Amino acid sequence: MNKDTSEASARTIFVVAVVAAVLVSAILAPVAYDAAQSAQSEGTVSVITVSGIITGSTVDGVSEDLREARTNESIRAVVLKVDSGGGLVAPSERLYLEVLRTSEQMPVVASVQGIGASGAYYGMLPADEIYVLSSSEVGSVGVIGPGGSTPVPDSIIRTGPDKAQPTAEDRRRAIESLKRQFVGRVVEHRGEELSVSREEVAYAKTYLGPEAASNGYADGVGALPTAIDRAAEMAGIENYDVARQEPPFRGGFFLLTAENNNKTMVYKQGPGIDTPVPVTQPLLVDEIPDHDPELSTDDSEVTRNASA
Repeated sequence: MNKDTSEASARTIFVVAVVAAVLVSAILAPVAYDAAQSAQSEGTVSVITVSGIITGSTVDGVSEDLREARTNESIRAVVLKVDSGGGLVAPSERLYLEVLRTSEQMPVVASVQGIGASGAYYGMLPADEIYVLSSSEVGSVGVIGPGGSTPVPDSIIRTGPDKAQPTAEDRRRAIESLKRQFVGRVVEHRGEELSVSREEVAYAKTYLGPEAASNGYADGVGALPTAIDRAAEMAGIENYDVARQEPPFRGGFFLLTAENNNKTMVYKQGPGIDTPVPVTQPLLVDEIPDHDPELSTDDSEVTRNASA
């Protein structure tokens, strides 16, 4: 092996080693920090993020984080970091049930960042307290869904006249039933704090943070640290760690460079790519479309498509 080849190989190994070191440090740094703090800690407050559209995959991740909080003896309280305008009805119901189950075992406090509305507000209702920013938008207690019916083509055979073709009235009744359930849960969990009537709740209005804190949709105006401190106080701990659970990153590439035979090569790695592969043509911004199978366009079932 000649000198140039050896130097090129050494540079390649060095680049890979640096990238590996950065990745390892990014993963281990929070763990090391928590370990260093745990000597004086009485427990941990777990901050769990609920962001974006509420879909099945969104709730799967949040449910796993909440399950970890319930089963980890060091976690004494949970803070939900919410920034979502809602989503599908069934996942929103699942989120509600997971938060309810967790709140029965430990204090749960919600902290609304930009928006906590519709299905996201539904999901955080079991929290012991809800904090908002002055700019936060909260509320939108209601459900929307398709109202008409689509004729079934002759090529489709049905076993009954209502199979796969609910009427507009059927859809209206289903949506109305979901709305009553949503409003009922708001009154159940926030009734003592609410200064608005049940009918006003059903109007599905969205409120800015200060008004939400005033009318009982929220408990106070405060940033995430306020919610964390309050959760720790409710858990009875003064010295505590904070563990932040963020949703997995979706989309995008991780780009690497290496030198080989006096040439600089660019490699990419990302969703669906197990190992780095050479980049042989310009990358497109939309090379990987952000598709979520939970967002179905099939309107055959009201509860599947209704959004909260």
